[in-house]
Amino acid sequence: MTHYILDCDPGHDDAVALLMAGRYLDLVGVTTVFGNSTVENTTRNALAILDAAGLGHIPVAAGADKPLAGKTHSAEAVHGKSGLDGANFPASQNHAIAMSAPEFIAEQAERYGDLVVIAVAPETNVALALQQYPGIKNRISGISIMGGSTSFGNATAAAEFNVFADPEAAAVVFASGIPITMSGLNVTARFGLDRDQLNRLSNNGTLVAHELAGALGFYLGRQDVMYERQFAPLHDVCAVLPFSHPGLIEYEPMHVVVECEGRFTRGMTLCDLRGIVAGEGVEMSQPPNARVAVKVDEDVIKTLILDTLCEFP
Repeated sequence: MTHYILDCDPGHDDAVALLMAGRYLDLVGVTTVFGNSTVENTTRNALAILDAAGLGHIPVAAGADKPLAGKTHSAEAVHGKSGLDGANFPASQNHAIAMSAPEFIAEQAERYGDLVVIAVAPETNVALALQQYPGIKNRISGISIMGGSTSFGNATAAAEFNVFADPEAAAVVFASGIPITMSGLNVTARFGLDRDQLNRLSNNGTLVAHELAGALGFYLGRQDVMYERQFAPLHDVCAVLPFSHPGLIEYEPMHVVVECEGRFTRGMTLCDLRGIVAGEGVEMSQPPNARVAVKVDEDVIKTLILDTLCEFP
């Protein structure tokens, strides 16, 4: 049986990913990092979500509060000051474990040897674990990333936020040699839950569904203001689905590098699309290092998420 860690920064779409991973995977731990808000806020949010969902037994390890290099960026303009504005989950009585997130990742990799890390936030914790404990590379069977894009960005025209928040960390991960699955904005930004679907959640009558409806309602409002988007995107769940529900996302093998120095392109994931655009006969300069998402079954995913969220207490 494969074991999983979710590395996250809840975060509205992180909350959905956390609940989906807790429901369908053998989730041995959650690690938190700065990103959508401070690491203090993202840790508090993760603990509260797990408690409300009856998953409070899953350990949470707090991690990095800043990137490996450069300025610290936050997505509070999208997710609010708490990182999960619009929700009012009861505060958890649990606390993060004493072990740091990189230590916890390394410990679980040594313990299981088949660990998959699902990273839906800046990849600082994962990079630190790989740098500080290089022996775990052979004990991690895969890393699934929500981050990057084959096309447009959101933090900048070129860069998706999770990678932009710590390009150096993302570069470490993509160069690690560990099998990588990448779900980027080119697929994750194309679908989400609309107002009618959020009303269904709100009317479900359970705590988790009601609070998630409030949270995603806030998130949808920010999407409307910033992007004129009439749905709440479900970016992060796309990194969970290849393990919980294989077949809902299509992938292509690509070589991906992270731009760390470009004046206008820092944080860009440069995906070598030549094999797709020009055909398989094109000679690549580098072999593929990632499976990159290119298509999603939007309607099935939305129905699955709504049904699952309504099953929680």
